[in-house]
Amino acid sequence: MARLADYFVLVAFGPHPRGSGEGQGHILQRFPEKDWEDNPFPQGIELFCQPSGWQLCPERNPPTFFVAVLTDINSERHYCACLTFWEPAEPTQEVVCAEDATEREEEADEGGPAQLSPATPGPPGQLFAPKTLVLVSRLDHAEVFRNSLGLIYTIHVEGLNVGLENVIGNLLTCIIPLAGGSQLDSVEDGVRTISLGAGDRQVIQTPLADSLPISRCSVALLFRQLGITNVLSLFCAALTEHKVLFLSRSYQRLSDACRGLLALLFPLRYSFTYVPILPAQLLEVLSTPTPFIIGVNAAFQAETQELLDVIVADLDGGTVTVPECVHIPPLPEPLQSQTHSVLSMVLDPELELADLAFPPPSTNASSLKMQDKELRAVFLRLFAQLLQGYRWCLHMVRIHPEPVIRFHKAAFLGQRGLVEDDFLMKVLEGMAFAGFVSERGVPYRATDLFDELVAHEVARMRADENHPQRVLRHVKELAEQLYKNENPYPAVAMHKVQRPGEASHLRRVPRPFPRLDDGMVQWIVDQATAKMQGAPPAVKAERRTTVPSGPPMTAILERSGGLHGNSARRLEVVRNCISYVFEGKMLEAKKLLPAVLRALKGRAARRCLTQELHLHVQQNRAVLDHQQFDFVVRMMNCCLQDCTSLDEHGIAAALLPLVTAFCRKLSPGVTQFAYSCVQEHVVWSTPQFWEAMFYGDVQTHIRALYLEPAEDGDHVQVGELSAREDERSALDVASEQRRLWPTLSREKQQELVQKEESTVFSQAIHYANRMSYLLLPLDSSKSRLLRERAGLGDLESASNSLVTSSMAGSVAESYDTESGFEDAETCDVAGAVVRFINRFVDKVCTESGVTSDHLKGLHVMVPDIVQMHIETLEAVHRESKRLPPIQKPKLLRPRLLPDEECVLDGLRVYLLPDGREGGAGGTGGGPALLPAEGAVFLTTYRVIFTGMPTDPLVGEQVVVRSFPVAALTKEKRISVQTPVDQLLQDGLQLRSCTFQLLKMAFDEEVGSDSAELFRKQLHKLRYPPDIRETFAFTLGSAHTPGRPPRTTKDKGPSLRTLSRNIVKNAKKTLGRQYVTRKKYNPPSWEHRGQPPPEDQEDEISVLEELEPSTLTPSSALKPSDRMTMSSLVERACCRDYQRLGLGTLSSSLSRAKSEPFRISPVNRMYAICRSYPGLLIVPQSVQDNALQRVSRCYRQNRFPVVCWRSGRSRAVLLRSGGLHGKGVVGLFKAQNAPSPGQSQADSGSLEQEKYLQAVVSSMPRYADASGRNTLSGFSSAHVGSHVPSPRARVTTLSNPMAASASRWTAPRGKLGSVRASGRSGGLGADVGSRLAGRDMLGPPQANGAPPDPGFLRPQRAALYIIGDKAQLKGVRPDPLQQWELVPIEVFEARQVKASFKKLLKACVPGCPFPEPSPVSFLRSLEDSEWLIQIHKLLQVSVLVVELLDSGSSVLVSLEDGWDITTQVVSLVQLLSDPFYRTLEGFRLLVEKEWLSFGHRFSHRGAHTLAGQGSGFTPVFLQFLDCVHQVHLQFPMEFEFSPFYLKFLGYHHASRRFRTFLLDSDYERIELGLLYEEKGERRGAQACRSVWEYMDRLSKRTPVFYNYMYAPEDTEVLRPYSNVSNLKVWDFYTEETLAEGPPYDWELAQGPPEPPEEERPDGGAPQSRRRVVWPCYDSRPRAQPDAISRLLEELQRLEAELGRPAERWKDTWDRVKAAQRLEGRPDGRGTPSSLLASSVPHHRRSLGVYLQEGPVGSTLSLSLDSDQSSGSTASSSRQAARRSTSTLYSQFQTAESENRSYEGTLYKKGAFMKPWKARWFVLDKTKHQLRYYDHRVDTECKGVIDLAEVEAVAPGTPTLGAPKTVDEKAFFDDVPSAQQWVDQIQSCLSDA
Repeated sequence: MARLADYFVLVAFGPHPRGSGEGQGHILQRFPEKDWEDNPFPQGIELFCQPSGWQLCPERNPPTFFVAVLTDINSERHYCACLTFWEPAEPTQEVVCAEDATEREEEADEGGPAQLSPATPGPPGQLFAPKTLVLVSRLDHAEVFRNSLGLIYTIHVEGLNVGLENVIGNLLTCIIPLAGGSQLDSVEDGVRTISLGAGDRQVIQTPLADSLPISRCSVALLFRQLGITNVLSLFCAALTEHKVLFLSRSYQRLSDACRGLLALLFPLRYSFTYVPILPAQLLEVLSTPTPFIIGVNAAFQAETQELLDVIVADLDGGTVTVPECVHIPPLPEPLQSQTHSVLSMVLDPELELADLAFPPPSTNASSLKMQDKELRAVFLRLFAQLLQGYRWCLHMVRIHPEPVIRFHKAAFLGQRGLVEDDFLMKVLEGMAFAGFVSERGVPYRATDLFDELVAHEVARMRADENHPQRVLRHVKELAEQLYKNENPYPAVAMHKVQRPGEASHLRRVPRPFPRLDDGMVQWIVDQATAKMQGAPPAVKAERRTTVPSGPPMTAILERSGGLHGNSARRLEVVRNCISYVFEGKMLEAKKLLPAVLRALKGRAARRCLTQELHLHVQQNRAVLDHQQFDFVVRMMNCCLQDCTSLDEHGIAAALLPLVTAFCRKLSPGVTQFAYSCVQEHVVWSTPQFWEAMFYGDVQTHIRALYLEPAEDGDHVQVGELSAREDERSALDVASEQRRLWPTLSREKQQELVQKEESTVFSQAIHYANRMSYLLLPLDSSKSRLLRERAGLGDLESASNSLVTSSMAGSVAESYDTESGFEDAETCDVAGAVVRFINRFVDKVCTESGVTSDHLKGLHVMVPDIVQMHIETLEAVHRESKRLPPIQKPKLLRPRLLPDEECVLDGLRVYLLPDGREGGAGGTGGGPALLPAEGAVFLTTYRVIFTGMPTDPLVGEQVVVRSFPVAALTKEKRISVQTPVDQLLQDGLQLRSCTFQLLKMAFDEEVGSDSAELFRKQLHKLRYPPDIRETFAFTLGSAHTPGRPPRTTKDKGPSLRTLSRNIVKNAKKTLGRQYVTRKKYNPPSWEHRGQPPPEDQEDEISVLEELEPSTLTPSSALKPSDRMTMSSLVERACCRDYQRLGLGTLSSSLSRAKSEPFRISPVNRMYAICRSYPGLLIVPQSVQDNALQRVSRCYRQNRFPVVCWRSGRSRAVLLRSGGLHGKGVVGLFKAQNAPSPGQSQADSGSLEQEKYLQAVVSSMPRYADASGRNTLSGFSSAHVGSHVPSPRARVTTLSNPMAASASRWTAPRGKLGSVRASGRSGGLGADVGSRLAGRDMLGPPQANGAPPDPGFLRPQRAALYIIGDKAQLKGVRPDPLQQWELVPIEVFEARQVKASFKKLLKACVPGCPFPEPSPVSFLRSLEDSEWLIQIHKLLQVSVLVVELLDSGSSVLVSLEDGWDITTQVVSLVQLLSDPFYRTLEGFRLLVEKEWLSFGHRFSHRGAHTLAGQGSGFTPVFLQFLDCVHQVHLQFPMEFEFSPFYLKFLGYHHASRRFRTFLLDSDYERIELGLLYEEKGERRGAQACRSVWEYMDRLSKRTPVFYNYMYAPEDTEVLRPYSNVSNLKVWDFYTEETLAEGPPYDWELAQGPPEPPEEERPDGGAPQSRRRVVWPCYDSRPRAQPDAISRLLEELQRLEAELGRPAERWKDTWDRVKAAQRLEGRPDGRGTPSSLLASSVPHHRRSLGVYLQEGPVGSTLSLSLDSDQSSGSTASSSRQAARRSTSTLYSQFQTAESENRSYEGTLYKKGAFMKPWKARWFVLDKTKHQLRYYDHRVDTECKGVIDLAEVEAVAPGTPTLGAPKTVDEKAFFDDVPSAQQWVDQIQSCLSDA
């Protein structure tokens, strides 16, 4: 709250003391008598009441009113409202003394009541004296003052019966609210109605924001008086600190004009002399040298004539006179013209319509008040455009105790592109802008309209530039806001104030204005004051917020760069040159240098240079060789020579850290830095540059000071935190700190202030050093030059700050004399530099509040710093004169991954050629890239060699060879000759399982201890003591993965505690040998909402003492169990089981009957088997408590569980570990024993038998066979419905031939089981096809002997157990048994390891072969036996696939169940189920079979110190190789590309991701890894899972996608497995020396190729040729396949068009869909060309061919039993003729009308596609054969034009017979087939 009026003063005319003709004002009375404490009485009011002087007047003038403005010493403005009226004066008044006058007045006061008489003119010669009522206030409510003083005058004139004392007392005690209506709670707070006690009422409206000026109509009046151009000149003059003088005869006009001009300057505040009405006595003020805005009565115009530098605005005449010597800089274009046109639209809206032939009816113009606001809005927009982005150039130098803010003027001008602009330069240097920065720079304060505008509306203003109507709309919106600010509540603005009658001043007032009763007024004032003291002090509540920064700035006018417009091409030249310099390619760099120096004339290229150089600085230091140093210095000098002293583009600022970073070694202990060679530039001697740099760095450090503590204290997810903190600018940080400041304790405040002060102080020391570097010349003889350099001579004048240097001069002088330099010349240079630095230090430290002690300390340090530096330079100068010859090439730094860190820096080595010819330029051609000279680096993730070939003819190609540390398999020391000087050196040979070999010789400069350290570090990283120390774990460890996720706090126990519980329980349970028999409550799956399950009787338990079915329905699980369950359910296995329909968690009776299998959570605590997943599929009939006993019969407790079920045959695939000694073997031996008692003896094996029995009975086709489970009990129809192919026959697997032949034959008469003879040397090549009875009509030599066609097997086992032959010796299976053993010989893990070692040596030989030829490679490949193992795996897998396909289930029970079992089971699923051949499915397969079922990745990969002895066993890699072999044979069946397999092969060994670490889910839970993906939602950080990484990558690029993917839904793959059919995987042999292995995608995607310089703009394709070297370049990247190329092109075009790039997958899917639509021909099209193929394939069958003449390919149709089929004689061949179907295409008749003959036929699809049943329709009208998916299908799938069919021939044996057809479909019922042939034939002859 504030007082409306501070003082009421009555001023009257009095004689001048010196008796001159003029009088002077005398204060008769003032109230209150005492000054207010907060506001002393302003001096000189008497002068301002009558600005033209106090004079008597011969006639009675009407009363006048105006408001004068006085400014006190604190720059506070006082508004003096003056109401002057005239009273008669005695003729003697001029000579009578003042006392008499006072007495006479008192007598008049005591006279009787005033008589009101009609006005009578005074006697002739009567003079009138002025008397003035003055109201002094700090508030600007001119209307209220006018009314109040008018009321007092009215009471006096009209003689109203109201005490004047009361009125004045009320006026002085009136309290009104402060500005800031936004904080006011209600209308009452913002509007105050006052009454002065004379029946009056006035409404005072408080403006909403006190920062916005109140203009009423003053701006509009100013424009009316002077016009647009004149006001714009005055506006620019005031902003650029010129003197402005207003002339007018009206005082009110003067004050309005001044107020209006000030309102236009908002948001800047005018801080110079401001006197709207200047009294005549003070006219000499106009000669002041400082700028001003002053108003003077036009009567004194003559006195203003001699002012030479004052701009005079005559308000009455409407002119503005600018003296010749004054130049007012105009607004920068285009703002000047834009502003002018918008102003004219506001002031003269008719102008736009003046020329219209039919002007619209005139629109009502805005009221004057509204127009005033519109004009102000135009200027507000202008300032927003001028100052846009100013907050990005503020430097926060201090935050506490008070913000100290500096503005980086040069950067602002540079970024706005207005360096040359006179206007903006002057504005920024002006006092008003300095005030603006200190007031508005504050980051935490109340904001107003301007802040919003400059932050949020700039884009809109830019967009509206060329749309005048939109600009006008914006102006009107702003005007509304300004109007509302002044009149927040327009509805309540009603005044009721008495006014004197007409011509009342002419009436004779019987008495003068009375003397008032001092005591009474004082009493009223005192009472009000007392009341106010009782009330709580009203604090102005400001709503402070962080001030928005708005968008970064852009240039006001996008000026073209003229001659040096920097195209991207120029920048590319600069980049290439720098990269050549740092890669040591000096010849290339020399070629480019002239172009670079030309390009550096442009700003963008200079900036580009600094950015590129920054990339080559590590830890603030970059040591170069001499050639590189020279190049870098030349480019730096070229950059700096075009820098102005202001450095507005920040080039010198960016180079400053670089000139102290780049250096070269001149001799031991002497290093020359780049700064000694770039000193000759004006920018270094400009104090403003140093100040801006200093403040910028201080800001960075202050910001860092407040960002640090947040990291420890806060428990926010740190990843997000750091990301947020990077975004927070210094202003944001400062704002936050200012907000918290009042809440801090006194000590904390002190501590922060101290920290900031020492930060500034340390930076000052740092800058003193930097300045000495750049100001002291290398050679002291250059001192003369330095002195002459601009700046050092007259530094006093060159400072852009407002604070003067306090003690710089004197102190610098005194220190200089003491510095004690001997050499006079040096002393001279040093003295100048010391003085310069001291002046700088003084200034910045004073401004940023450094304590005086610290400042003195700095002054003492500076001379020492300078002296030390001079001494250093002497040595450098001496050494630089005798530079040594050129040295070895520079070490090239490798590119690292984001979290990869260098452990050992480059050791200089030579990379020697190994046995591979590629790099050495052998038979494959290409250059000899090896040997190469470079360095080896060891990082936390990889071993990397980077270097260049020693052969000078090769050119400057970078050679990179690297591999993950984790992939190292062998390291051995070697002794080799170095390629260059042929010395015998120590070397090292490193071989990795990713097929890389580093054969290195250490350079002589690398000591043996360095080499030894390298080996030790390598060993330490390869075999860390704990898995947690591998790269995958340390990666992103800054993000503290151990912290429990916050997201899951309230949802039961956190996943971390859950992991611990599981592990604890498992350990407890694993200790016991037998499970205690307690009641087991099967878990209910609560979130599925199923009823609680009931237990069934335990069917297979033979432990009779267990009471059956006394178990209660389950209650809910414990919370932690439930958590486990829900987590387990989300795992890959469970998702897959549900897809396959293998049951759910519920074991309720209702489900038991329908579902043969169930998901059992018995292992959820990993108690039964540690290496199994938590959820397992077991037969529905087996109870959980029996599983513990079953598991004891198998190795590692890995009992048989279901892992897959065939969708067609419903057969299941099971997996388990091998059997212990007893178990099944004992069971089979005991089968023929006379008494059954023996088998009871071993309850474990019985338990196991029951379990297998349960598995068999869970299979649908055996469950309902009434006890007899052999096939003989089924009718043929029954078999037909259940068994896919009754033609299948099973052979007994015995082998009478030699083991080497290794073939499967079919002994007749044995209807027994699959039996293996003891001599069997392994599976025959065609085991799969033979066992399932496929008729292989291929060449018999290739795939084994043809079977005996007469052999048919009538019965089939329900379950085959694939077991290890050694384990099942001497077993005699019973023919009636439902399961049978297939003993096979398999290799062990150690054999895999040995084989892989040999494979590595074959593919990556350490030394060249004796006779280099392909033969030697193939021989060593054969010796490795790797392909034989692949062959065996594929063979077994195909066998299992055939068995499953024929309806038998298979249990794979080999070794421990986690290596070969996993390989076979995974391959079987991949071959049988198309889902696993998709990207998602393959991931699921690996997660399920390899990760969840516990393949021991860490053990097999020797990930830790413990596994070092066991070595690397690539079981998973072998599986990937098998998949690759299948991929080669069936390229269209896989959604993923071969690169996908290589990527997995590389990263399963690289330890970059956590996916393939540890040996089982149990161990992953123990480390808290298993659920981390779901638990922790991290911010952007490195992917920990390989799947997540591949997902992200495949969204961006199709690198993992196979474009040939065109799957058949039911396709079961049966690959050839002979060694002759297998190919060596190119993953083992390919290499890319240009960039290293391509599997770390971020590193492989280097610069785009071909390089820029080989791409002429829009040149023809042939000019884009480049040489692609084998083994050096990556061919897929140099020459991508056509589809990838098109997709890239598409993305590039979209980017050029500015459209958001579409995901490549969406594009590809759209193209495929469109292709499908095109592939449906309506008339003449020949679908056979799309859909048929005569390429031979594995499967053969008989059928009918429709042979089409013109096309030459065939559409093979097999006949279905629906129409019955057979082989028929061919009909006569028809001549080819033109299609007649075109005749009918115009008739749109219904298809049904033209169905001459129809039925089901089998149709062979496209290349490698199976047969499919289709409904064929012969249409004789249109001469077509159409086919549909189904009989009821309306949409035709394809049309065969019979005009193109030559003949219908009898079918020779066709390919891939359909499986679900009866025998007779192919062999009898000739008539039906004949019928089809006849129908088609007749149609052909009709045509």
